[in-house]
Amino acid sequence: MKMFSTLFLVLVMAAQLAACNTMQGFGKDVQRGGEAIERGAR
Repeated sequence: MKMFSTLFLVLVMAAQLAACNTMQGFGKDVQRGGEAIERGAR
């Protein structure tokens, strides 16, 4: 049972790290989109 708990904890931590990278990439994409809109408005 202890091994299962440890494995579960490691998997949850890995998923959280992957989600952070995904959200960071999404934020960069949104920022680039906003910059393109600004350039178009000039």
